[in-house]
Amino acid sequence: MKYHYMIPGDDITCAGKASSEIKKVLQRLGVDPEVIKRTAVAMYEAEMNMVVHAGGGNADIVIENDTITITMKDNGPGIENIELAMQDGYSTAPEIAREMGFGAGMGLPNMKRNADDFKIESEPGKGTTVTMKIKIQGSPS
Repeated sequence: MKYHYMIPGDDITCAGKASSEIKKVLQRLGVDPEVIKRTAVAMYEAEMNMVVHAGGGNADIVIENDTITITMKDNGPGIENIELAMQDGYSTAPEIAREMGFGAGMGLPNMKRNADDFKIESEPGKGTTVTMKIKIQGSPS
């Protein structure tokens, strides 16, 4: 099963809609609640990063018998130092996002912690692609 979502970059209240919809799909499929939680957290963090840092982007999710693959791609400013950005607490979020309670610098680390496989590719001025794979214990019904 394949799903595609456009993540708008101009409305922070829209962030989380794609992860919420995928959560419902996984629940209907009878996927283990822990796998659903990890998937929803990883996707939500990626959606927030797209909205706060990149002006939106695209989410592509593929659900197979044993794996959920999440690909989040934006055309934002890119990440200059991925190693630094992966550190807990590091943030480049604008003040307005911080005032709303976002930008604590946990997005990328939380994505990595919740994925079984995590890959990030970014080039300044060209955007960022994050690919996460989460193993499904058993297969969906």
